[in-house]
Amino acid sequence: MSRWRPPQPRSTALITPEGHARLKAELDDLWRVQRPEVVKALAAAAAEGDRSENAEYTYRKKQLGGIDRRVRYLSKRLESLRVVDAAPADRDAVFFGATVELEDQDSGEVVRFRIVGPDETDASGGWISIDSPLARAMLKKRVDEEFSAELPRGAATFVVLSVEYD
Repeated sequence: MSRWRPPQPRSTALITPEGHARLKAELDDLWRVQRPEVVKALAAAAAEGDRSENAEYTYRKKQLGGIDRRVRYLSKRLESLRVVDAAPADRDAVFFGATVELEDQDSGEVVRFRIVGPDETDASGGWISIDSPLARAMLKKRVDEEFSAELPRGAATFVVLSVEYD
């Protein structure tokens, strides 16, 4: 059995202004604060002598590699993202950036989601990716429209209760 895995499908290159600012702040923090601290600690660990038995040196090398990978990813990703800072012309339908209140037809539970870019999702806050099955199913739906979505727990039916844009 090989270790090869097929590449992930490309994610949608949309982001909200808040998400864009958060990614830029993370990149700035990594580059200007965390990376210099790790480089300084790595130099101190390297000065201690035998690197093959130096756990601090090994740890700092791995930490620096992780920071560099994240910096490289964020630099490329920020260039390709398109910031969506305006509400759509049709504010009654569900599009990117919408906060949607849904009623689960099976359980009667009311849930609230905001559709955001894949780089800014937060399940605890109800922010779901536009690439998620639920968001894809609810795009272009209007208040009182019913739709079905294939979720990890199985098929579910929802009704749109409200659509809002910030």
